[in-house]
Amino acid sequence: MGILESIALTIVASIGTTSVIASNLIYLGTMAALYGGLAYGAGVLQSLLVQKPAIPRPDDGSYNLKQNVPPLPIVYGRVKKGGDYVFLEQSGGTAFHIIVWSGRRIHGFFQHFLHDEDVILDSSGDVSGPDHFRKGGTNYVNIQTRLGLDAESAYGDATAAFPGAWTLDHRGDGLASVLMRVQTPPDKYYMQVFPNQMPEHSAVGDGALLYDPRKDSEQPGGIGSHRWNDPNSWQFSRNIALMRLDHLAQPFGGKLGFERMYMPEWMHAADVCDQIVTNRSGGTEPRYHGGMWFRTNNDPVEVGRTLDEAAELIVYERSDGLIGVHAGEYVTPDIRLTEADIFAIEVDKNKRLASTVLAVRGRYQNPASRYNTEDAALYGDPYAEFDDTERTKTLDNVAIQSHNHCQRKQKLTFIRANARRVTITADYSAAKSCAYRRFVQVHYPRRGLVEATIEITSTVSLDLRNMRISFSGIVVPSNLYAFNAAAEEGEPGASIPPIESGGVSVPAGFVVEVRNEVVTGGSTAAYLFGEWDDLGDTLRYEMEYERTSGSTGVQSVFAADGENFVRSGYLVDGQQYRVRLRAWGGGTPSNWTDYQLVTAVADPIAPGVVTGAAASGGAGQANFSWVAPNSANYTAVRIYINASNTFSGAMLVATEYGPPNIADGRVVTGLTAGTKYGFLVAINASGVPSAEAATGSFVVT
Repeated sequence: MGILESIALTIVASIGTTSVIASNLIYLGTMAALYGGLAYGAGVLQSLLVQKPAIPRPDDGSYNLKQNVPPLPIVYGRVKKGGDYVFLEQSGGTAFHIIVWSGRRIHGFFQHFLHDEDVILDSSGDVSGPDHFRKGGTNYVNIQTRLGLDAESAYGDATAAFPGAWTLDHRGDGLASVLMRVQTPPDKYYMQVFPNQMPEHSAVGDGALLYDPRKDSEQPGGIGSHRWNDPNSWQFSRNIALMRLDHLAQPFGGKLGFERMYMPEWMHAADVCDQIVTNRSGGTEPRYHGGMWFRTNNDPVEVGRTLDEAAELIVYERSDGLIGVHAGEYVTPDIRLTEADIFAIEVDKNKRLASTVLAVRGRYQNPASRYNTEDAALYGDPYAEFDDTERTKTLDNVAIQSHNHCQRKQKLTFIRANARRVTITADYSAAKSCAYRRFVQVHYPRRGLVEATIEITSTVSLDLRNMRISFSGIVVPSNLYAFNAAAEEGEPGASIPPIESGGVSVPAGFVVEVRNEVVTGGSTAAYLFGEWDDLGDTLRYEMEYERTSGSTGVQSVFAADGENFVRSGYLVDGQQYRVRLRAWGGGTPSNWTDYQLVTAVADPIAPGVVTGAAASGGAGQANFSWVAPNSANYTAVRIYINASNTFSGAMLVATEYGPPNIADGRVVTGLTAGTKYGFLVAINASGVPSAEAATGSFVVT
């Protein structure tokens, strides 16, 4: 290996060590000076210092972006996010929202949300739940999706509604998208159907298909074989090492292509990510799985750093020019440096009060709470020292989606933050391969390093004049990655459950009664009077009533602001009504109370009792006679017949109307033979009865 190759390969891209920009400055600046001169080197350095957009936080995906040609989003693993509008128009009272969720083919959509409200879709895409999105048998929201195939199909609903603006050529090849069709409900139902106004769509989805070298057929050709140059053969995965491999190969990432990758190491790194670990609940999960999303204009170095940190990866260039990776595991060092090999050594015990980390805080995306960012349990004790000074470090990684994963990373952060730090200059012959190692062994008893394991945390540099290798690192235990979840994984804080809107509460204590009042001309009329429990001045109340038979239609009346009672208009005397109540708040109604049945009675005063009641039998009939009571509110007489001399159980057989205070009578036919008893009851216009008047017995032949 030549001297220039040795210099080029000393770069190691590591997380938690020298920053990536600093490492790249050292590497690219040196190589530019050697290969292309200082002018080229200055150009490279200037390009590295250009500010690029930061990786979006998960919260940034909670809404849909309306922007002219936004940078395409890329999704790895399973995430919850909104999308980018490409079409928003209305036709015939229906709004059509077409939203690009990912700028690359995805595995599929897992769950849809409207304003962060979990919705249920039927086979045609209609939103069938929650119930408020349906009214009167109408589904007001419909959701359709496309996965972003190489040759997609246009949304038929959009092409039919906008034949000139959205055609069959608008397929969206390679773009995973959503069509949300929203129909406008009637004004009186609008706030009930859409309590948060126009729905805002977001979704949980399984992102890009990834190439997995472990599944490669290694056979040229072959339909369906898993090959890096056949994206249609790739599969969905939440393995972070495979995400990092894909990112390095893609144009929006490292732009290196898969042919530059040293696949044996990437295969091993993927195996490490898939290793099964035990969490605090006794369940199992993969070691380094997760997910994230970003945009194609985001800094690829920052995206790579996030993935590397989440899976404990270190990406580097091998001596053969291929890109290798150190997996997130401990590897027994095969390089051992002794006092005879070391020219200079510095050891920092890292025990200064101001720099000692007492605890590590962690933040991760919790799938159980709709992929919101949550705090993991604190690792360590921030007040362990007597000075009561809180000294903590924070681990915040958007690709971590497991509490156990976050806790394991917190422990590693804690160990590395408080580890002894060393800087070593060693003989080239003994240390020349350090550029391709993550761990080396150092035996230097005079400085307290007895067969110590050193994790390299800096760029390995070469002194050409003296043929010496220099690097920095930290002293770590051989069980660096050991983690006993039962004892070391703390209990996460309780997640705040999503608060689903319960709408306006149904009024309580509703009671309705029929009341009377004198109207013009001295007559009385009946009306409904409803009361309920007072819930404050923020709600308005609507009472609805209608006749149970021969209905004149549904009528309703609103209570005045701040009042817990309401009265209706005048009722049809003697008719039965069903009445119910609901509350309105913020333009949204509550559910109705149960119906209450009442009868309209305009005149509650009974007329006098009939006099002179008599009855005589005949062939299948009876002749009744009486004198109507001298009551101004008298309206009619009801005739009852019974087989026994008691009014209880008597059957109504006729009603005879007439003026008060006159002799009247009625022949009732169609009677069966036998001894009968008659009873006469006077009623007023509201049907209020007097006491019954007995006629005595009679015989029907």
